[in-house]
Amino acid sequence: MVTVRFNRHIISANLVIVSLFLATINKAIASDKNKDSLKKSIHFEMSFGQSLLFISNSELINLHNTSNIILPTSAYLFFMEFRPEKKVSVPVFFNLPTEAKPFLVNGVLVYEKASPSIGTGLEFRLIQFKLDSRSKIAFEIGPLITMILDGKRSQLAPIVAGRIKIMRGENFIMYIGGSYTFGVSTLGLLYGTGTVF
Repeated sequence: MVTVRFNRHIISANLVIVSLFLATINKAIASDKNKDSLKKSIHFEMSFGQSLLFISNSELINLHNTSNIILPTSAYLFFMEFRPEKKVSVPVFFNLPTEAKPFLVNGVLVYEKASPSIGTGLEFRLIQFKLDSRSKIAFEIGPLITMILDGKRSQLAPIVAGRIKIMRGENFIMYIGGSYTFGVSTLGLLYGTGTVF
């Protein structure tokens, strides 16, 4: 019964974010009809999104040995990106979990504390092409480092992350991507919308 509530909670949260995503796209298309994102030199991006983290922490190895399913942990993603060069950017991000880490152990849902994290690194734009006269799509990937904030047990961990980014008009951006955190064996799915300055 608890699992059904958890699944409904995640589905509801994702539906709200997808709805906001679509509303933002419609607004950007309506307001930016005569603007061209390809002609603007972008130096700074700020966005808000969500990430789903599939966490398998080494401290919980005994728990995971008896479990078959690690459920995703939902988190808010605050993301800023500075672009000193055309194809190189410096992202800064903060993940704030919205719930505890859930595990399904022998048919019972068990929760453990989920820690927030902050990080930075480098991203490189590998591919970019035009979608139409006012839009473009790009793929970025790069090495990052994160600090998992857990009091005295805080730790640094390397990450490899990539995202597909769509720009429309002068300042609208949306993205979807993924990440893998080494050392704590965490897979992440991230998505969001933002603006560029």
